[in-house]
Amino acid sequence: MNHSNKKNKSKKFKIIIVVLLLLLTTGCTTTLTDKNNKPVKNEVTGQNLTKNIICQPRDKDTIQTYKDNGVNIDKLPECSEFKITSGKYESLWTSFFIKPLAFILLLVGKTVGNYAISVIILSLVIRLIAYPVTKKTALQSELIKKAQPELDRLQKKYKDKTDQESIMKQNQEMMMIYKKYNINPLSGCLFSFLQLPLFIAFFEAIQRTPAIFEDKFLFLQLGTTPAVGISTANWFAYLILTIIIGASTYYSFKLNSTGNMSDPTMKYMPMMMTAMILITTIFMPSGLGIYWITSNLFTIVQNILVKRSKEVNGKA
Repeated sequence: MNHSNKKNKSKKFKIIIVVLLLLLTTGCTTTLTDKNNKPVKNEVTGQNLTKNIICQPRDKDTIQTYKDNGVNIDKLPECSEFKITSGKYESLWTSFFIKPLAFILLLVGKTVGNYAISVIILSLVIRLIAYPVTKKTALQSELIKKAQPELDRLQKKYKDKTDQESIMKQNQEMMMIYKKYNINPLSGCLFSFLQLPLFIAFFEAIQRTPAIFEDKFLFLQLGTTPAVGISTANWFAYLILTIIIGASTYYSFKLNSTGNMSDPTMKYMPMMMTAMILITTIFMPSGLGIYWITSNLFTIVQNILVKRSKEVNGKA
């Protein structure tokens, strides 16, 4: 048992190290500034322009703005001709993650005729690849719900006992309940660790690829954040986007929760996580919001299907 725990801790430590290394070697998006060190606005999207773009903008005025602020646009390929090997090596993160992701988004976008659809398709492909991992998390959520009455009784039993011996006994009995229902609260953590790098990768790919951040979807400009878009003529589209992000995030976290929901902290966790994500995405490009919504909807559908399959198996 101890050997197994050590192995699990070792795996989790390795995953954390890999994520940290990726983040430390990130060639982060940088903002274009003028001679007075002030951010230069993008006339097309209303956002601050990205300095280290990976291909040329389509808008002539935007191209001129870059040239006026000292960026050599001519050395960059057109987005329609962008390849994974385009440009010089920047960092492990940019060369092996951002550029390949941007290349695929551009390729799919050219095929389907819209880069927002490209973001949706690629998001679904990633989630389908990760399905065997994320399905475990969904199954754990259902097992937790099944064990909840016993977990509630255990909490009531030790409610007013705060001594060390009682706490140890409570933890031991809780582990016995987990073992009885085959619950592993840490199951499926791998994709949770991958969510942050994926989120950053999509953000970087959208921000650094003019063809994507200049594109539109319905009434949304993909490079415009809800915080900026809410003050434009199409404010309602950005408001709806924000509402959908919040609602889908809340239900995704709620359905996917694998903690003890009798614990007040775990009970309010979906709400707290939703608030954090919502605040973050308000200041992120709308294209990234579309990615997040797609990922959330996949999680919701996945959990519903897992729940139904469990019910069918239970009846059988």
